[in-house]
Amino acid sequence: MSEPVRHRILVVDDDTDGLEVLEMRLTHAGYEVETAESAEKALARVAAFDPGLVVTDVRMSGMTGLELLDRIRSSMEGVEVVVMTAHDDMETAVSAMKSGAFDFLVKPVDPKVVQALADRCFGERELVETTETPDVVAALPRGRLVGRDPRMIDIYKTIGVLSANRATVLVRGETGTGKEVIARGIHENSEYSAEPFIAVNCTALTDTLLESELFGHVKGAFTGATGARKGYFELAGRGTIFLDEIGDTSPDFQTKLLRVLQERRFYPVGGEQPRTTEARVIAATHQPVEHLIEEGRFREDLYFRLKVVEIEMPPLRERPGDIELVATALLGRIREETGRDVRRISDDAMARLRAYPWPGNVRELENALLRAAIVARGTVIGADHLILEGGRRVASDELTLAAAVERHVRLVLDRAGGDEAEAAQLLGIGVDEVRERLGRD
Repeated sequence: MSEPVRHRILVVDDDTDGLEVLEMRLTHAGYEVETAESAEKALARVAAFDPGLVVTDVRMSGMTGLELLDRIRSSMEGVEVVVMTAHDDMETAVSAMKSGAFDFLVKPVDPKVVQALADRCFGERELVETTETPDVVAALPRGRLVGRDPRMIDIYKTIGVLSANRATVLVRGETGTGKEVIARGIHENSEYSAEPFIAVNCTALTDTLLESELFGHVKGAFTGATGARKGYFELAGRGTIFLDEIGDTSPDFQTKLLRVLQERRFYPVGGEQPRTTEARVIAATHQPVEHLIEEGRFREDLYFRLKVVEIEMPPLRERPGDIELVATALLGRIREETGRDVRRISDDAMARLRAYPWPGNVRELENALLRAAIVARGTVIGADHLILEGGRRVASDELTLAAAVERHVRLVLDRAGGDEAEAAQLLGIGVDEVRERLGRD
């Protein structure tokens, strides 16, 4: 028999006003509640109070809420922890979920949401006889995704959960949203982060080349196969294979990939002896897979094998509240990579960024800011430095860095009346580089 569920909640926060509000709400809901204004005081009270749930802020003087979470999860069986923070970055969310937090909330926290979480927490515990405490996973490397939208917070939490297991994942989202970034986040936060992460663009290779890259080939398997070669599934070890644009693959390749997922075995191209793999597979697509299945272009059984867990990356236009955060983070990266001392985006420029629909998503935003950083002569990007595409959907080959730079060079050349020397002076580069960017001899 399991012990009775402890309907006691310890709330930890150095914000006394918020502490009082949560205490009143949870007490009114029928829970026995105690409070603590620091993680150290919370630890001292846990043993005597014996709560079933701890709700804690992250950033407090002294021990942090994440350190408190680690202490509780590693030594106190049967105590769930909900983490709250006003600093809703990916790193904090992933770290909390990896360490076994029951959930992650962004301040300001609605007391009704906390009560609903408490109800769910105790309700779920009543349905099981025992509660297993997962091991604490290693510390989190620096994250790469940025956003405060609730869907982004959910993605951070999912990355944290997935980094602690080996489930196959399907990432869906438009071009430029950051599907590979999600895959890398799962891999880099896993215990196998030292193993290879291999990204394969399925649209860039023919079937034969794709199979050879993934499965390897034996000598003489096809013209040019002068020797045997190991494929990525063999080279990856226990790392991750990221198959981008899986929706564009042929049914024949899909059949072979399904065998790998089902049996963990594959045959090199032209080979007769099977080989095994322990690599994790994360796939991604921008295509509506359900429609491909209806049209007979994608195997339904493979779809279900891939989507053990599915992550939907929202387009940038659906999270306008994140645009300033993303733009600021990208500007910092551009400043480091280009050496341009551009440190701020003006209010009018930011208003333009928020109003634009971003058909190319984060990738297009980065290219727009790069162009603006190149043309801005001072430390601030203004609205007149931004060259947007009028809201039309941009082809993927137009979103490359080279294409963005070429468009900007052409714009400056037009403003210089076709004078290459003057354009070079405005751009801060040589005339030869202007010609090179334009593909001229």
